[in-house]
Amino acid sequence: MLATFPISRSRLQGSERQLIVTSRTGEPVIMADNFNYIAFGDMGYVADADGPIAMSRGRMFEYTPTDIEKRLEGLDPTAIAFLEQLPTFLCSELAQLDGAARMVVRFGRIEQTMSGRREVNTTFRPLVEFGEIDFENRAAAQALFDLDAFQLHRTHWAVREGDVEQILDRLYALKPVARNDGAVRVPAIGDPGAEPPPRNKNLLGEARSVEGFLKILSKSDIGETVETFFRGHEDAQFELTPSLLRKWPDGSWQFMPKEDRLNKELLIAHYDDFAGDQYCFDRLVRMQHYGLPTRLLDISGNPLVALFFACDGSDDSKRKTGEVIVFQVSSDRLKYYDSDSVSCLSNLSNLTYDQKSDIDLSLSEKSFNETDVAKKLLHHIKSEKAYFEAKIVPDDLGSIICVKAKRTNTRIRSQSGAFLLFGHEATLPETGQEDIAIARITIRNKAHILAQLNRLNINATTVYPSIEQTAVHLRRQYKLPQLS
Repeated sequence: MLATFPISRSRLQGSERQLIVTSRTGEPVIMADNFNYIAFGDMGYVADADGPIAMSRGRMFEYTPTDIEKRLEGLDPTAIAFLEQLPTFLCSELAQLDGAARMVVRFGRIEQTMSGRREVNTTFRPLVEFGEIDFENRAAAQALFDLDAFQLHRTHWAVREGDVEQILDRLYALKPVARNDGAVRVPAIGDPGAEPPPRNKNLLGEARSVEGFLKILSKSDIGETVETFFRGHEDAQFELTPSLLRKWPDGSWQFMPKEDRLNKELLIAHYDDFAGDQYCFDRLVRMQHYGLPTRLLDISGNPLVALFFACDGSDDSKRKTGEVIVFQVSSDRLKYYDSDSVSCLSNLSNLTYDQKSDIDLSLSEKSFNETDVAKKLLHHIKSEKAYFEAKIVPDDLGSIICVKAKRTNTRIRSQSGAFLLFGHEATLPETGQEDIAIARITIRNKAHILAQLNRLNINATTVYPSIEQTAVHLRRQYKLPQLS
């Protein structure tokens, strides 16, 4: 017998309407434009969850609109308070049975949320128990929450935008629940129009010239036990995310589920170009060089190169505010191209999406290395390092590490290049993490800065040392103005 809870509607000021769901104790929950969608693969875990639940930190805010994700990713008290006031759907992943489909759906709220380094714990308080919902097919399940096919089969926590009232109406049509019209109504609490906290960036200052930029850097607090790297964004709104892990504005993946196929197709088409690469990391660097989406993020040891990237681009981008990101990496966390940790993270690119979804970083080292996916990953690692022992450290596998690569091409040499290599489900908060501190310098007056950099011989010819880029630079430099 399903639990029964009433639904009532009340009128707010103006034309705004809000939906109030009242629990057994008379506590209301307010419908907002956003809601938590929390999904787990184990139906039993979802159905029996009465209190604490735990989500891997790496699965937080998948399929969340990117602006909201960046405002919540730090999971500070303000972000947690926002999450706890949202209505919450706790669901199972979709199970397909003889052509039909089934999932467990519960509706309620969360409280007592705590964020750890690898896991987020919260307490789910149910308000409406819909139980097992049967669908005619997968498409019908997708339509309920407006999900794509990947989300239905993915353990994750999303903050989604949508009409909660409409979703509840659909659920009641699929699984009618008796309504207790005699329930006592209580005043609504909370703010249905609440916004997530603002994005938190550690800004060092604003530069309008090369000398102003260097002055800001000289005043920044750089420790002796760190190495400093830089990255330039022509638009300060750009995300600090490798191309492989970028998302569409609605939070859905652009490339990540197809990572292994992207790599294999490029290798098949141009195998000879990769024949001299000893390690998987070497191949990723080459793929990155040619524009393939990878789990690498380019950084530079030269601040003026990063400043050039923050200013260069199309005429439209030159009118936008740029940004130079400053990374301070703990010296003991810096890795080289032949590191075992680098091999472990790089070879994640050889696993399929389903295989990566089976990775459980919460397991002990012994238990993790006994799993099928760990054995598959070990197979790929041993193909480049036959001596590698079956001792993959799960905690390391989910990290972000700074790697100095072989300077195998002129572009890496000219840009003093290094890379941030993103591990399994790794995300880099805008303010950094324990071993990677992040600060930013706002860049304006780009045309003036580019002219100054050119006098210092930092331009497209020296930063992109190829004949194509040299030709583009010369065309721009010597193009005559149009006569009026």
